Amino acid sequence: MSQYWALLRIPDFRKLWTGAVVSLLGDGASWIALSWLAVTRGGAAALAILGVCYFAPIIVGGALAGKVVDQFSRRWLLVADSLVRAAAMASVPAVAWWHSVPIGQLYAVAAVYGVFKILPIGIVPAVLPDLVPERRLSAAIAMEAVATGAAALVGPVLGGALIPFIGAPRVLAVDAASYLVFAAAVLAMKNRLARPAAAPPGESSARQARSWRPVVSFVRGDPVMLIITIAFTSFNIGMGMLIVAQPWLAHNRLAGGASILGILVATLGAAELAGSIIGGAIRPAARPMLRIGLLQILAGSGLLLLLGADPFLVVAGQIVCGVPAALLTVSSQSVRYQRTPERLRGRTMTLMRTLMLGAVPVGSVIAGPLLAGGHYAAMVVLAAVLAGAPGVLSVVFIRNAVVNTPDSAARQAARNIIPAEVTHG
Repeated sequence: MSQYWALLRIPDFRKLWTGAVVSLLGDGASWIALSWLAVTRGGAAALAILGVCYFAPIIVGGALAGKVVDQFSRRWLLVADSLVRAAAMASVPAVAWWHSVPIGQLYAVAAVYGVFKILPIGIVPAVLPDLVPERRLSAAIAMEAVATGAAALVGPVLGGALIPFIGAPRVLAVDAASYLVFAAAVLAMKNRLARPAAAPPGESSARQARSWRPVVSFVRGDPVMLIITIAFTSFNIGMGMLIVAQPWLAHNRLAGGASILGILVATLGAAELAGSIIGGAIRPAARPMLRIGLLQILAGSGLLLLLGADPFLVVAGQIVCGVPAALLTVSSQSVRYQRTPERLRGRTMTLMRTLMLGAVPVGSVIAGPLLAGGHYAAMVVLAAVLAGAPGVLSVVFIRNAVVNTPDSAARQAARNIIPAEVTHG
C-alpha cells in the first residue's frame, strides 16, 4: 500500500486520479438513471435501443479520437470532453424541469456519451508516464484500474439509491457536476499535458499526428503488441459472453433472482478490484509476457467452473477469472508503455482500448442465441476458450520477448526501439 500513498503524494497524479474517480462514479450512476428513464417510458424495447446508443458509438469515437489525441493538447481534450458530456447529461434535468423528457433525447444523450467516452479512456493511461517516476508506473497503472473497478461497483449503487429521493433526472445533474469536477482537476494540474513531440524529419507533422497508419504499422510489426491486442480482444469477447450469462443464470438456473444477480456482478467486480490492487503492489515479472500468458490461461479456465450452474462454483469461477484478469491487465499495460513510442502513445492506447471495448458486445451477440437455444454448457466452454486460449500465444511464442532488468538505462533503450516502417511512416 505504501506505493499507492507515494503516488497520491504526487500533486498532479493525485488531481488527475481523484477527478477521474469522481467522474467515473458519475458515469456509473448516470447509466442507472438513463436506463430507468428509458424502461419507465418505453419498456424493454427502449432499454435495448438505449444500450446500443450508449455502447456502440465507442467504436466511432475511437476512430475519431485517433485524429486528435496525438495532435492537440491532452489537457484541453480532457476538458472539452468533460464539458460536452456535462452539457449532454444536464440537458435531461433541464428539460424535465418543464415537461416529460422525450425518449429520443435519452438516446441522443447516450450517443454523445458513447462517442466521447473513449477520449479519457485513451488519454489518461497515455499521460501517466509523464506524471509519475518510472519505478512507480506499475502502481499508477494499477491505481487507474482500481479507480475504474471501484467506480463500477459504487457508481450504480449510488445511482440506484439516489433515484427514489431526488429522481432520475437529478441523478444526471449529479453526473454533469462530476464532469465539471474532473475538468477543474485537470486545469489545476501544473503539467500542461502537451501533445507529443513532432514527427521524425521527412514526415508531415500534422499528417503524422492524426493518421492511424503508423499506429497500425507499429502494432502489426511488433509481435508483442500484436499478440497482446489479439489476446485481449479475444478475452473480452469471452467476458462479453459472461455478462450475458450472469442475468440468464439469475433468472433461469439460480435461486434468488435479482438478488443473486447483484451478488454475481459484485463478485466479479470485487475480484477485478482485488486483482488491480495486487497488480500494483507486486514486483514486475522478470519475463512479463510469460506471466501475462499464464494469467490469461488461468482466468479463462476459471470460467469452466460455471459448468453445471452450481451457485458456489459460479461465484468461485468469477473470482478465479476476475483476479488474474486484472493482474494481466496491469502487467500488459506496463509492457505497452515500454514498447510504444511516445509520439504514438495516445493513438496506440486509444486503438487498443477501442478494440477491447468493442469486443464485449460481440461476446454478448454470440452468447444470446446459444443460451436461447439451450446450449448453456457450450456457451461456457466457448467463453472459456476465447478468454483463456490466446494466453498460449504469449507462453509459446513471446515469453522471452520482454525481459525486465534493474538497469533502467536498458529499459529506456528498449522503449526507444521503433520498427523502421514506423519511423519512416
